[in-house]
Amino acid sequence: MKGRILNSVVAGVASLMLLDPVLAQDSAATTVTSSLSGLPLFLAYFCLSLVVVTGYLYVYTRITPHDEFELIRKNVPGAAISLGLSLLGFALPVASAIAHAANIVDCLIWSVIALIVQLIVYYLVRIPVPDISKRIEAGDLAPAIWLGLASATGGLLSAASMTW
Repeated sequence: MKGRILNSVVAGVASLMLLDPVLAQDSAATTVTSSLSGLPLFLAYFCLSLVVVTGYLYVYTRITPHDEFELIRKNVPGAAISLGLSLLGFALPVASAIAHAANIVDCLIWSVIALIVQLIVYYLVRIPVPDISKRIEAGDLAPAIWLGLASATGGLLSAASMTW
């Protein structure tokens, strides 16, 4: 059955090209041109996302008392889990901002809001576990998972809230 459908599609496309090869070429060229016309905006938003992610990592790792990257270099899994999920929690609303923003400045504003949400989540997570940084440094996984999943949850809710 699948083979017959595929053969029918191929035959249909081939007959269109045989009937009017100029039309087929124009259509393909228009499609490529149309697709590539979005490349400058893609590059602008992608570069912006790289800048805001780098900025997020810089700010977040300065706010936390423990040095995530040093702990990751020392093979402390909790540091990688908490930072990685926190980064995901930031990237989700940034992706939503890119998809829904009116322009690049709007996207930047909402990315900054996403950063603020992540910082608030970090401080809220410390209420029930005040020594969370020391425990992550000590290699405890439970507080790292708690921090990471709270960050991811904050990011998910933040992203969902950006669907104006």
